[in-house]
Amino acid sequence: MRQEKPAFRFQSKIANKKSEISPFLTALLVLISLYSSAQDSGDAAAKNGEQARRAFLQCWRYGQGWLEHADPTSGLLPRNLSRDFYWNARDAAADNYPFLVLTTFFTDRFLFEGRMKIMLEAEQRLCNRVDRLPDDFVFATQSFRTPEAKLSDLIFGASEYVKDGLLPLTEWLGPSPWADRMIGLVDDVWKHADIETEAGPVPAQSHEVAGDLMQSLCRLYWMTGNDQYREYAFRLADYFLIYHSPIEVDSLQLDDHGCEVIGGLSEAYFLAAQKAPDKHRQWQSTMHKILDRILEVGRDQNGLLYSRVNPKTGEKLTDDMTDNWGYNYNAFLVVADLDNEPRYREAVEFVLKNLPKVTDYDWERGSADGYADSLEGGLNLMNRIYLPEAVEWADHVVEKMLAIQRDTGIVEGWHGDGNFARTALMYALWKTQGAYLEPWRADLRLGAARHEDGTFHFQVSADWPWSGKIRFDIPRHAEYLHLPADYPRLNQFPEWFTVPKEGAYESNQGELPAAQLREGIAVTVQPKEPVKVTLKRKS
Repeated sequence: MRQEKPAFRFQSKIANKKSEISPFLTALLVLISLYSSAQDSGDAAAKNGEQARRAFLQCWRYGQGWLEHADPTSGLLPRNLSRDFYWNARDAAADNYPFLVLTTFFTDRFLFEGRMKIMLEAEQRLCNRVDRLPDDFVFATQSFRTPEAKLSDLIFGASEYVKDGLLPLTEWLGPSPWADRMIGLVDDVWKHADIETEAGPVPAQSHEVAGDLMQSLCRLYWMTGNDQYREYAFRLADYFLIYHSPIEVDSLQLDDHGCEVIGGLSEAYFLAAQKAPDKHRQWQSTMHKILDRILEVGRDQNGLLYSRVNPKTGEKLTDDMTDNWGYNYNAFLVVADLDNEPRYREAVEFVLKNLPKVTDYDWERGSADGYADSLEGGLNLMNRIYLPEAVEWADHVVEKMLAIQRDTGIVEGWHGDGNFARTALMYALWKTQGAYLEPWRADLRLGAARHEDGTFHFQVSADWPWSGKIRFDIPRHAEYLHLPADYPRLNQFPEWFTVPKEGAYESNQGELPAAQLREGIAVTVQPKEPVKVTLKRKS
């Protein structure tokens, strides 16, 4: 029994052997096997439903808790609850607010359509300082935190807001006011690209900010078709892959505030492979050297990555492992596929197989944000490479993360609480295979599992009578971002079971055209009477 589908050209292979027993007995054994597997899938869907319910419920509680602390005048969220009573782009907007938006999308559409959009409007009305670039806004004075704007800080804040907040919103929601905000921020960052480099003028040179921008620019290019975004992305990639390699420094940060460059370069590399093959060939050697050096000096015996290393000497500069290990390994899968380099895929398989050995690793000294980032990276890789060891690890780690939340809904009382909600939603959507219920209620359980023959089993149960719809995910990477392939990338929500625009599905409710399935399946549930739906795409 499998619980997810492989993606991005990574396919599982099952060897079949010819049976030497009688045809009748063979047929009987096949029927028994299929029945048992189907039964196992149904049981798994029920179990997954409770796991998803708890994750959605804790996200809802997080949202309710944080909204109680919104500034009553501006309506905005503070950076932290015990100090720093101001809104800022790099933290409050990038890490917390977007996942409150997604939480309300799944659990409270009234808040999603109302207060969440009002917050977005207020943030732009009150906090924009230079063009559409926002600055820190203090609640006590209802004014900016500093008398003068510092452009480098505005660019940093806007870049973080886009990459960590508005990109994942757009990955799930598609066209929206948040996507419009993202485009405006990126455009205005580049209006102020006044740092002269060998590759041309850029707005930032740091691994973090330039990495943020490469990720955002590549996806904006695919989404809009605007060649200017591609040119900007290639300019930054040239800066690192031709003139200033990330491994030609004394300190390479594979943790947050540095690892962004690895993911950003992989996205530019993917874009070049599709649209500029000469550029892809020009960068290839350096890209491979970067990944090979990380494997040589940046990982431990289990495949986890150190937070910081000296790539020149090979010295590890910290003993702790980065919770962003999965973010870095996204790049390895991208290059493995593009360049047919199996050693990079093998490195990802190695770390996933070894995850049970580090189940109790104390990410960021027990911070919920540390568990969230580690689990997020693992889930994204698991979407591409299914390994039971990784499933075991993920189910254990999420329990440790969810247990940190207080009964008020607040997790730790800082902007990193949003990352808790992000990963809890991602975990829940894994357990539902991307499906969700509309309208949501706290007693509802929707779980899903995939049978080996390609049939998906969905089960809905409730403590009280309920009527609504099961909604299914769509190929968002193709329909919203227009990507030619669902390549591994940071700040995406993995796709599990998706319904394209065309085709039909076999179901226990009869044949269903894809167009109808995309509108959702109406169900009515009574207590102790779960509703089961099976779906298999017709070939």
